[in-house]
Amino acid sequence: MQEIRVALLRHKVIFFHGQDHLDEEGQVAFARLLGEPTTAHPTVPSLDGNAHILDLDYRGGHKVDRWHTDVTFVDRPPLASVLRAVEVPPVGGDTLWANTVAAYRHLPAELRDLADRLRAVHTNEYDYVRVTTSDDPERTRRYAEVFSSTVFETEHPVVRVHPETGERAILLGDFAKRLVGLSGHTSTAIIKLLQEQVTQVENTVRWRWSPGDVAIWDNRATQHRVVHDFGERPRRLHRVTVAGDVPVGVDGRGSRVIRGDATGYTTSAA
Repeated sequence: MQEIRVALLRHKVIFFHGQDHLDEEGQVAFARLLGEPTTAHPTVPSLDGNAHILDLDYRGGHKVDRWHTDVTFVDRPPLASVLRAVEVPPVGGDTLWANTVAAYRHLPAELRDLADRLRAVHTNEYDYVRVTTSDDPERTRRYAEVFSSTVFETEHPVVRVHPETGERAILLGDFAKRLVGLSGHTSTAIIKLLQEQVTQVENTVRWRWSPGDVAIWDNRATQHRVVHDFGERPRRLHRVTVAGDVPVGVDGRGSRVIRGDATGYTTSAA
């Protein structure tokens, strides 16, 4: 397991083909080798019979196709995620990951200096413009009601110091809504600029799923998104997240809860 952890810290995301022997219990047991699993999600119900597994079933489900780091709207985002392919389409449905350490390292020095001093508010409060413009507004509305049934807001540093490697990583993604102390227009422009740096193709890897594949990523140093090019074909994956710690910025300041109590999700990390 030490070799896997070293590889994860170095590469940020690692893949295992053909792990067909794994079931739900085996997946959770494997995740425990990295740390204590969280509950499946702060608001979305878990898979029946297993409180640690989030069932990502896209058959008639919600389209999640924006870059994000998992669960950054709470004060202790997961350390890592373990994702197992249960059923995948014959074509399409790949997942992309972006290395946020590499993205930070490739920023111009002046932009790194700015990012080091910024803090962003992350929330799961749903943008209902996305509901009205979605392919299926009613389905998306139902999902949004569950996803934001309890609203969380957390202020994070835009650049966090990785607690194991000491590397600096950009902490943004789709849950980051505004920058502290800046106007909405300026916040949007700077977040867009930094996000474009994160998702440059040189910082990314793309995985073509087969049933039984497992991906593990360092949630402290990556963003990811699905390529939603598989239409209505079945795509189902199971995710387990490993409890993390409070992000700390370059100035030594940790993240700060604004709204919502996530201890029920991350009690094991406290």
